Amino acid sequence: MNKTREVEVAVIGAGQAGLSSAYHLRRAGFEPDRDFVVFDHSPGPGGAWQFRWPSLTYGKVHGMHALPGMELTGADPGRPSSDVVGEYFAAYERAFDLRVRRPVDVRAVREGTGGRLRVETSGGVWSTRALINATGTWDRPFWPRYPGQETFRGRQLHTAQYTGPEEFAGQRVVVVGAGASGTQHLLELASYAAATTWVTRRPPVFREGPFDENAGRAAVALVEERVRRGLPPRSVVSVTGLPLNDAVRQGLRDGVLNRQPMFDRISPDGVDWDDGRHVTADVILWATGFRPALDHLTPLRLRERGGGIRVDGTRAVADPRVHLVGYGPSASTIGANRAGRAAVRDLMRLLSGEPAVAA
Repeated sequence: MNKTREVEVAVIGAGQAGLSSAYHLRRAGFEPDRDFVVFDHSPGPGGAWQFRWPSLTYGKVHGMHALPGMELTGADPGRPSSDVVGEYFAAYERAFDLRVRRPVDVRAVREGTGGRLRVETSGGVWSTRALINATGTWDRPFWPRYPGQETFRGRQLHTAQYTGPEEFAGQRVVVVGAGASGTQHLLELASYAAATTWVTRRPPVFREGPFDENAGRAAVALVEERVRRGLPPRSVVSVTGLPLNDAVRQGLRDGVLNRQPMFDRISPDGVDWDDGRHVTADVILWATGFRPALDHLTPLRLRERGGGIRVDGTRAVADPRVHLVGYGPSASTIGANRAGRAAVRDLMRLLSGEPAVAA
Protein backbone atom coordinates (compact mmCIF):
# COMPACT_ATOMS: atom_id res chain seq x y z
CA MET A 1 0.00 0.00 0.00
CA ASN A 2 1.30 3.45 -0.94
CA LYS A 3 1.90 5.62 2.08
CA THR A 4 0.39 9.07 2.47
CA ARG A 5 2.71 11.80 1.19
CA GLU A 6 2.94 15.16 2.94
CA VAL A 7 3.24 18.67 1.53
CA GLU A 8 2.61 22.16 2.81
CA VAL A 9 0.18 23.18 0.04
CA ALA A 10 -1.83 21.21 -2.52
CA VAL A 11 -3.12 22.96 -5.64
CA ILE A 12 -6.06 21.36 -7.45
CA GLY A 13 -6.33 22.41 -11.09
CA ALA A 14 -3.76 23.66 -13.61
CA GLY A 15 -5.70 26.23 -15.56
CA GLN A 16 -4.98 29.96 -15.30
CA ALA A 17 -5.83 30.07 -11.59
CA GLY A 18 -3.83 26.98 -10.64
CA LEU A 19 -0.73 27.92 -12.62
CA SER A 20 -0.80 31.45 -11.24
CA SER A 21 -0.99 30.04 -7.71
CA ALA A 22 1.86 27.61 -8.38
CA TYR A 23 3.99 30.42 -9.83
CA HIS A 24 3.53 32.52 -6.70
CA LEU A 25 4.31 29.54 -4.48
CA ARG A 26 7.59 29.13 -6.37
CA ARG A 27 8.38 32.83 -5.94
CA ALA A 28 7.70 32.49 -2.21
CA GLY A 29 10.35 29.76 -1.99
CA PHE A 30 8.19 26.64 -2.09
CA GLU A 31 9.69 23.72 -3.99
CA PRO A 32 7.47 21.51 -6.19
CA ASP A 33 6.95 17.95 -4.92
CA ARG A 34 8.72 18.77 -1.67
CA ASP A 35 6.62 21.71 -0.43
CA PHE A 36 3.69 21.79 -2.82
CA VAL A 37 2.00 19.67 -5.44
CA VAL A 38 -0.26 20.53 -8.39
CA PHE A 39 -2.93 18.09 -9.54
CA ASP A 40 -4.69 18.33 -12.90
CA HIS A 41 -7.18 15.82 -14.23
CA SER A 42 -6.93 17.05 -17.84
CA PRO A 43 -4.85 15.02 -20.29
CA GLY A 44 -2.49 17.89 -21.10
CA PRO A 45 -1.67 21.54 -20.40
CA GLY A 46 -4.15 24.26 -21.29
CA GLY A 47 -6.85 24.09 -18.65
CA ALA A 48 -10.36 24.40 -20.12
CA TRP A 49 -8.90 26.05 -23.21
CA GLN A 50 -7.75 22.68 -24.57
CA PHE A 51 -11.40 21.63 -24.93
CA ARG A 52 -12.59 24.69 -26.89
CA TRP A 53 -13.97 24.11 -30.36
CA PRO A 54 -11.42 24.44 -33.22
CA SER A 55 -13.25 27.34 -34.91
CA LEU A 56 -12.71 29.49 -31.81
CA THR A 57 -9.46 30.96 -33.05
CA TYR A 58 -7.12 32.97 -30.86
CA GLY A 59 -8.16 36.17 -32.60
CA LYS A 60 -11.78 35.67 -31.47
CA VAL A 61 -10.92 35.22 -27.79
CA HIS A 62 -12.17 37.93 -25.43
CA GLY A 63 -9.86 39.02 -22.64
CA MET A 64 -7.17 36.35 -22.54
CA HIS A 65 -4.66 37.72 -20.01
CA ALA A 66 -1.08 36.48 -19.81
CA LEU A 67 0.05 34.37 -16.88
CA PRO A 68 2.31 36.12 -14.35
CA GLY A 69 5.97 36.29 -15.26
CA MET A 70 5.67 35.24 -18.92
CA GLU A 71 3.88 37.00 -21.75
CA LEU A 72 2.15 35.25 -24.63
CA THR A 73 3.65 36.88 -27.70
CA GLY A 74 3.58 36.32 -31.43
CA ALA A 75 0.52 34.07 -31.42
CA ASP A 76 -1.17 33.61 -34.80
CA PRO A 77 -4.74 34.96 -34.42
CA GLY A 78 -5.93 32.46 -37.04
CA ARG A 79 -4.88 29.39 -35.06
CA PRO A 80 -7.32 27.57 -32.75
CA SER A 81 -7.20 29.07 -29.26
CA SER A 82 -6.97 25.53 -27.84
CA ASP A 83 -3.62 25.06 -29.60
CA VAL A 84 -2.23 28.52 -28.84
CA VAL A 85 -3.11 28.51 -25.15
CA GLY A 86 -2.24 24.83 -24.68
CA GLU A 87 1.26 25.41 -26.03
CA TYR A 88 1.65 28.56 -23.94
CA PHE A 89 0.59 26.80 -20.73
CA ALA A 90 2.94 23.89 -21.50
CA ALA A 91 5.86 26.29 -22.03
CA TYR A 92 4.93 28.09 -18.81
CA GLU A 93 4.95 24.88 -16.78
CA ARG A 94 8.39 24.05 -18.14
CA ALA A 95 9.80 27.54 -17.66
CA PHE A 96 8.93 27.63 -13.97
CA ASP A 97 9.34 23.90 -13.30
CA LEU A 98 5.83 23.50 -11.88
CA ARG A 99 5.77 19.69 -12.29
CA VAL A 100 2.01 19.34 -12.72
CA ARG A 101 0.79 15.82 -12.02
CA ARG A 102 -1.68 14.69 -14.70
CA PRO A 103 -3.99 13.11 -15.39
CA VAL A 104 -4.92 12.89 -11.70
CA ASP A 105 -8.49 13.02 -10.42
CA VAL A 106 -9.01 14.50 -6.96
CA ARG A 107 -11.88 12.45 -5.56
CA ALA A 108 -12.33 14.00 -2.13
CA VAL A 109 -10.75 16.40 0.37
CA ARG A 110 -11.43 15.50 3.99
CA GLU A 111 -10.36 16.43 7.46
CA GLY A 112 -7.10 14.64 8.15
CA THR A 113 -5.07 14.17 11.29
CA GLY A 114 -3.09 16.74 13.21
CA GLY A 115 -4.97 19.67 11.73
CA ARG A 116 -4.07 18.67 8.19
CA LEU A 117 -6.28 18.00 5.16
CA ARG A 118 -6.45 14.60 3.50
CA VAL A 119 -6.52 14.78 -0.32
CA GLU A 120 -7.67 11.52 -1.93
CA THR A 121 -6.68 11.22 -5.59
CA SER A 122 -6.46 8.64 -8.35
CA GLY A 123 -2.70 8.85 -7.83
CA GLY A 124 -2.67 8.23 -4.10
CA VAL A 125 -3.38 10.05 -0.86
CA TRP A 126 -1.74 13.30 0.17
CA SER A 127 -1.70 15.17 3.46
CA THR A 128 -1.48 18.95 3.28
CA ARG A 129 -1.56 21.89 5.65
CA ALA A 130 -3.37 24.10 3.14
CA LEU A 131 -5.28 23.81 -0.11
CA ILE A 132 -5.69 26.05 -3.15
CA ASN A 133 -8.70 24.94 -5.14
CA ALA A 134 -8.54 26.09 -8.77
CA THR A 135 -10.89 23.64 -10.48
CA GLY A 136 -12.89 26.20 -12.45
CA THR A 137 -16.23 25.34 -14.04
CA TRP A 138 -15.69 23.45 -17.30
CA ASP A 139 -16.52 20.07 -15.78
CA ARG A 140 -19.95 21.24 -14.61
CA PRO A 141 -21.97 22.46 -17.62
CA PHE A 142 -25.33 23.85 -16.55
CA TRP A 143 -28.39 22.31 -18.26
CA PRO A 144 -31.65 24.13 -17.49
CA ARG A 145 -34.80 22.05 -17.27
CA TYR A 146 -37.95 22.91 -19.23
CA PRO A 147 -41.28 21.09 -19.60
CA GLY A 148 -41.24 18.60 -22.45
CA GLN A 149 -37.46 18.50 -22.73
CA GLU A 150 -37.40 14.70 -22.72
CA THR A 151 -39.85 14.56 -25.66
CA PHE A 152 -37.63 16.45 -28.11
CA ARG A 153 -36.79 14.21 -31.06
CA GLY A 154 -33.84 16.28 -32.23
CA ARG A 155 -30.40 16.71 -30.73
CA GLN A 156 -29.61 18.63 -27.54
CA LEU A 157 -26.06 19.58 -26.67
CA HIS A 158 -24.20 22.01 -24.44
CA THR A 159 -21.40 24.41 -25.31
CA ALA A 160 -19.05 21.91 -23.64
CA GLN A 161 -19.88 19.45 -26.45
CA TYR A 162 -19.77 21.93 -29.33
CA THR A 163 -17.03 21.18 -31.87
CA GLY A 164 -17.80 23.75 -34.56
CA PRO A 165 -20.53 24.92 -36.94
CA GLU A 166 -19.94 22.45 -39.77
CA GLU A 167 -21.91 19.64 -38.14
CA PHE A 168 -25.08 21.77 -38.18
CA ALA A 169 -25.12 22.44 -41.94
CA GLY A 170 -28.69 22.78 -43.18
CA GLN A 171 -30.24 22.27 -39.74
CA ARG A 172 -32.59 24.48 -37.75
CA VAL A 173 -30.84 25.41 -34.52
CA VAL A 174 -32.20 27.07 -31.38
CA VAL A 175 -29.37 28.65 -29.36
CA VAL A 176 -30.13 29.30 -25.68
CA GLY A 177 -28.04 31.75 -23.66
CA ALA A 178 -27.11 35.44 -23.43
CA GLY A 179 -23.37 35.05 -22.84
CA ALA A 180 -20.34 35.27 -25.10
CA SER A 181 -20.57 31.60 -26.10
CA GLY A 182 -24.15 32.01 -27.32
CA THR A 183 -23.30 34.95 -29.58
CA GLN A 184 -20.16 33.21 -30.85
CA HIS A 185 -22.17 30.10 -31.74
CA LEU A 186 -24.80 32.15 -33.58
CA LEU A 187 -22.25 34.11 -35.59
CA GLU A 188 -20.50 30.88 -36.59
CA LEU A 189 -23.71 29.06 -37.45
CA ALA A 190 -25.00 31.88 -39.66
CA SER A 191 -23.38 30.56 -42.84
CA TYR A 192 -24.02 26.87 -42.08
CA ALA A 193 -27.42 26.39 -40.48
CA ALA A 194 -30.65 26.64 -42.45
CA ALA A 195 -32.09 28.80 -39.66
CA THR A 196 -31.10 29.93 -36.18
CA THR A 197 -33.23 31.22 -33.32
CA TRP A 198 -31.70 32.97 -30.33
CA VAL A 199 -33.54 32.79 -27.02
CA THR A 200 -32.49 34.15 -23.63
CA ARG A 201 -34.06 34.51 -20.19
CA ARG A 202 -33.05 38.15 -19.98
CA PRO A 203 -32.37 40.67 -22.74
CA PRO A 204 -28.66 40.63 -23.59
CA VAL A 205 -26.64 43.67 -22.55
CA PHE A 206 -24.11 44.89 -25.09
CA ARG A 207 -21.19 47.00 -23.91
CA GLU A 208 -20.11 49.83 -26.15
CA GLY A 209 -16.76 51.55 -25.80
CA PRO A 210 -13.70 50.61 -23.77
CA PHE A 211 -14.01 48.56 -20.61
CA ASP A 212 -11.77 50.57 -18.30
CA GLU A 213 -10.31 49.68 -14.92
CA ASN A 214 -13.07 51.39 -12.95
CA ALA A 215 -15.78 49.50 -14.81
CA GLY A 216 -13.90 46.26 -14.23
CA ARG A 217 -13.63 46.89 -10.51
CA ALA A 218 -17.33 47.70 -10.28
CA ALA A 219 -18.26 44.49 -12.09
CA VAL A 220 -16.01 42.36 -9.90
CA ALA A 221 -17.43 44.02 -6.78
CA LEU A 222 -20.94 42.89 -7.73
CA VAL A 223 -19.78 39.27 -8.02
CA GLU A 224 -17.70 39.52 -4.85
CA GLU A 225 -20.69 40.71 -2.83
CA ARG A 226 -22.55 37.49 -3.64
CA VAL A 227 -19.74 35.18 -2.54
CA ARG A 228 -19.20 37.18 0.63
CA ARG A 229 -22.83 36.39 1.46
CA GLY A 230 -22.43 32.69 0.72
CA LEU A 231 -24.50 32.79 -2.47
CA PRO A 232 -23.55 30.93 -5.67
CA PRO A 233 -21.38 33.25 -7.76
CA ARG A 234 -22.51 34.83 -10.98
CA SER A 235 -19.92 35.01 -13.72
CA VAL A 236 -17.99 38.23 -14.15
CA VAL A 237 -19.19 38.33 -17.77
CA SER A 238 -22.80 38.34 -16.59
CA VAL A 239 -22.26 41.77 -15.04
CA THR A 240 -19.85 43.24 -17.59
CA GLY A 241 -22.06 42.79 -20.64
CA LEU A 242 -21.07 41.61 -24.11
CA PRO A 243 -18.48 43.60 -26.08
CA LEU A 244 -20.05 45.28 -29.10
CA ASN A 245 -17.34 44.50 -31.64
CA ASP A 246 -17.55 44.59 -35.45
CA ALA A 247 -18.69 40.97 -35.74
CA VAL A 248 -21.50 41.49 -33.23
CA ARG A 249 -22.60 44.70 -34.94
CA GLN A 250 -22.80 42.87 -38.25
CA GLY A 251 -24.76 40.06 -36.61
CA LEU A 252 -27.25 42.57 -35.24
CA ARG A 253 -27.64 44.21 -38.65
CA ASP A 254 -28.11 40.86 -40.38
CA GLY A 255 -30.70 39.67 -37.87
CA VAL A 256 -28.52 36.78 -36.71
CA LEU A 257 -28.55 38.23 -33.19
CA ASN A 258 -32.29 38.86 -33.11
CA ARG A 259 -33.03 37.81 -29.56
CA GLN A 260 -36.34 36.18 -28.59
CA PRO A 261 -37.65 35.75 -25.04
CA MET A 262 -37.22 32.34 -23.43
CA PHE A 263 -39.64 29.68 -24.65
CA ASP A 264 -42.05 28.12 -22.17
CA ARG A 265 -41.83 24.49 -23.18
CA ILE A 266 -40.16 22.04 -25.55
CA SER A 267 -42.18 19.91 -27.94
CA PRO A 268 -41.08 16.88 -29.97
CA ASP A 269 -40.23 19.02 -33.02
CA GLY A 270 -39.20 22.35 -31.49
CA VAL A 271 -39.95 24.96 -28.86
CA ASP A 272 -43.18 26.74 -27.88
CA TRP A 273 -44.29 29.93 -26.16
CA ASP A 274 -47.47 30.45 -24.18
CA ASP A 275 -48.67 33.02 -26.71
CA GLY A 276 -48.95 30.28 -29.34
CA ARG A 277 -45.69 30.78 -31.16
CA HIS A 278 -43.76 27.69 -32.27
CA VAL A 279 -40.29 27.30 -33.77
CA THR A 280 -39.42 24.01 -35.42
CA ALA A 281 -35.92 22.83 -34.57
CA ASP A 282 -33.52 20.00 -35.30
CA VAL A 283 -31.08 21.06 -32.58
CA ILE A 284 -31.20 22.88 -29.24
CA LEU A 285 -27.77 24.23 -28.31
CA TRP A 286 -27.59 25.15 -24.63
CA ALA A 287 -25.03 27.96 -24.24
CA THR A 288 -26.11 28.28 -20.63
CA GLY A 289 -22.81 28.42 -18.85
CA PHE A 290 -21.17 26.39 -16.13
CA ARG A 291 -21.17 26.01 -12.37
CA PRO A 292 -18.11 25.73 -10.08
CA ALA A 293 -16.70 22.18 -9.94
CA LEU A 294 -16.51 21.72 -6.17
CA ASP A 295 -18.00 18.30 -5.41
CA HIS A 296 -14.66 16.99 -4.14
CA LEU A 297 -14.82 19.56 -1.31
CA THR A 298 -18.21 18.30 -0.07
CA PRO A 299 -16.75 16.40 2.94
CA LEU A 300 -15.44 19.72 4.34
CA ARG A 301 -18.99 21.16 4.52
CA LEU A 302 -18.01 24.57 3.26
CA ARG A 303 -21.32 25.49 1.63
CA GLU A 304 -23.63 28.03 3.20
CA ARG A 305 -27.42 27.83 3.28
CA GLY A 306 -27.52 30.08 0.22
CA GLY A 307 -25.83 27.33 -1.79
CA GLY A 308 -22.42 28.90 -2.27
CA ILE A 309 -19.15 28.94 -0.36
CA ARG A 310 -18.64 32.18 1.53
CA VAL A 311 -15.19 33.57 0.91
CA ASP A 312 -13.21 36.51 2.22
CA GLY A 313 -10.88 37.40 -0.62
CA THR A 314 -9.99 33.86 -1.68
CA ARG A 315 -10.17 32.30 1.79
CA ALA A 316 -13.11 30.03 2.64
CA VAL A 317 -14.67 31.58 5.73
CA ALA A 318 -15.64 28.15 7.08
CA ASP A 319 -12.06 26.84 6.81
CA PRO A 320 -9.10 29.24 6.46
CA ARG A 321 -6.88 26.39 5.24
CA VAL A 322 -8.87 26.37 1.98
CA HIS A 323 -8.58 29.04 -0.70
CA LEU A 324 -10.75 29.21 -3.81
CA VAL A 325 -8.96 30.80 -6.75
CA GLY A 326 -10.84 31.31 -10.01
CA TYR A 327 -14.10 31.28 -8.04
CA GLY A 328 -16.59 34.14 -8.17
CA PRO A 329 -14.80 37.48 -8.56
CA SER A 330 -11.53 35.82 -9.63
CA ALA A 331 -13.18 33.75 -12.40
CA SER A 332 -11.45 35.69 -15.18
CA THR A 333 -7.94 35.40 -16.52
CA ILE A 334 -6.68 38.62 -14.92
CA GLY A 335 -8.70 37.96 -11.76
CA ALA A 336 -7.20 34.50 -11.43
CA ASN A 337 -3.68 35.93 -11.63
CA ARG A 338 -4.32 38.40 -8.85
CA ALA A 339 -6.17 35.86 -6.73
CA GLY A 340 -3.32 33.37 -7.01
CA ARG A 341 -0.91 35.94 -5.59
CA ALA A 342 -3.36 36.92 -2.83
CA ALA A 343 -4.01 33.30 -1.85
CA VAL A 344 -0.32 32.52 -1.51
CA ARG A 345 0.28 35.62 0.60
CA ASP A 346 -2.55 34.66 2.92
CA LEU A 347 -1.39 31.04 3.18
CA MET A 348 2.13 32.20 4.02
CA ARG A 349 0.67 33.90 7.08
CA LEU A 350 -1.38 30.81 7.97
CA LEU A 351 1.59 28.46 7.66
CA SER A 352 3.81 30.73 9.71
CA GLY A 353 1.19 30.98 12.47
CA GLU A 354 0.34 34.63 11.87
CA PRO A 355 -3.32 35.72 12.13
CA ALA A 356 -5.26 36.00 8.89
CA VAL A 357 -5.84 39.48 7.45
CA ALA A 358 -9.32 40.37 6.22
CA ALA A 359 -9.49 40.97 2.50
